[in-house]
Amino acid sequence: MRRSEAARSWRRRERGRGLGPQLLRGPAQVMLLSRAPAGAVFCLALAAADWRYGAYALGGAAVGTGTARLLQVSGDRVEAGLEGYNACLLALCCAVFLGPDRLSTALLAAASCVVAAVATAAVVRLLRVWQLPPLTLPYCLLASAVTIAAPALSRIWPHDAGPAALPRAAAEPTAPSPGELWRAFFRNVSQVFFMDEWYVGALLLAGVFLAGRVAGLVACAGSATGILTAWALGAPAARIADGTMGYNAVLVALALCGVFLAVTPATLLYALLGAATATVVTPAVAHLLAPSGGHAFTWPFVLTTLGFLAAARSFPGLTARTPVPAQPVLGGDT
Repeated sequence: MRRSEAARSWRRRERGRGLGPQLLRGPAQVMLLSRAPAGAVFCLALAAADWRYGAYALGGAAVGTGTARLLQVSGDRVEAGLEGYNACLLALCCAVFLGPDRLSTALLAAASCVVAAVATAAVVRLLRVWQLPPLTLPYCLLASAVTIAAPALSRIWPHDAGPAALPRAAAEPTAPSPGELWRAFFRNVSQVFFMDEWYVGALLLAGVFLAGRVAGLVACAGSATGILTAWALGAPAARIADGTMGYNAVLVALALCGVFLAVTPATLLYALLGAATATVVTPAVAHLLAPSGGHAFTWPFVLTTLGFLAAARSFPGLTARTPVPAQPVLGGDT
């Protein structure tokens, strides 16, 4: 009996020591990584834009992870940061769109992060039927719900006008300047976290390289693919330059080459095809969500990646070395 109690006490101490890495893996898993140092760099990158954004990101991961622990979610998921990344993005979304210095924003972000733990469990269980990962689907569902509902709630919505951004034909210049191109390369990474500053993207990309050289190179290839695809299709130069056309391409490339599929020349080409597809899907989703502001969030990443992962099972050349995972596990030391 004493030996059993001692073992339980040791496990509690070990869980306590691992709490910090668990929280930092939440931000890291936004980029499909599972290394705590990368999460720390990500939080510092957000703080470089505004310390409140870094606080919201880490605080959201803490609330999401803490809620999952209270609900006794699988320890492996909690340890890997898989219960923190959707909440991290959701809290940051509230801060960016509703204002980080408002008490109502903080309260809504905290409540949303608690709900995110429930939504994540539901999505994990539903997608397990098809042996597909949840990705950022819980975040997308809740972020869309928040942005659609917020204008009807006067204590939450800080703006005078509604968010509608009705679609219109592109009539702007489509050829970005060289200066805009290199900024777009980094903003494609920073926009994953809603940040406009190119240097935030550079810091985030450094965090990806810290997690793994291959992951960093794949992220770079995804960003370049997003830019080339958007330019080839005649997207407005301003949309290319600010990174809002290419950030989903970065996530898709990471997911399909090194996370859910092994790193091979074939999967790299497949991942870049997925990145180009996500770039095309991005304005389509934005137009569909125009009445609520046209925020695509990471819907293009989710839709494209789930489709490409489901299709990959029909292509033995892509899954021969590493089959599409049966369990919804994100990230790894790529």
